[in-house]
Amino acid sequence: MLVTYLEASRDLCETESILFGAALAVCRIIGAKLPMPERATQQSRAVPAWRKRIEDRIAKARTLICRLTSFSSGNKGPGLDGLHHYWLKGFVVCHAMLARQFQEALDQKSLPSLFTTGITHLVPKDQDTTDPSK
Repeated sequence: MLVTYLEASRDLCETESILFGAALAVCRIIGAKLPMPERATQQSRAVPAWRKRIEDRIAKARTLICRLTSFSSGNKGPGLDGLHHYWLKGFVVCHAMLARQFQEALDQKSLPSLFTTGITHLVPKDQDTTDPSK
């Protein structure tokens, strides 16, 4: 079914949207938890600001711990969309399309910002942080 949508894709941004939808569908089918944007409700407005700040710090700490755990176990963490990039590896039918579209973007010398912006986490191999090789 994915092939039908990929054939209609014109560029990397459309392909990324298609793959995101496919990964989201698989996550829902298998019951995986996904990060969801918070919605303002009457009840959340009643929460004191200090409590909200503490809860936000706890959520950020848990996210960082999860990413560090994933990184140390050898997995590449989720991207900006919150989904792990291993879906690209699992959706084998998209490989030829992605290769062609990446090559076209490189030939035109313009990659979408989706593929060129993000956050990089530097994790030292050991306690010696002065040695760039570590």
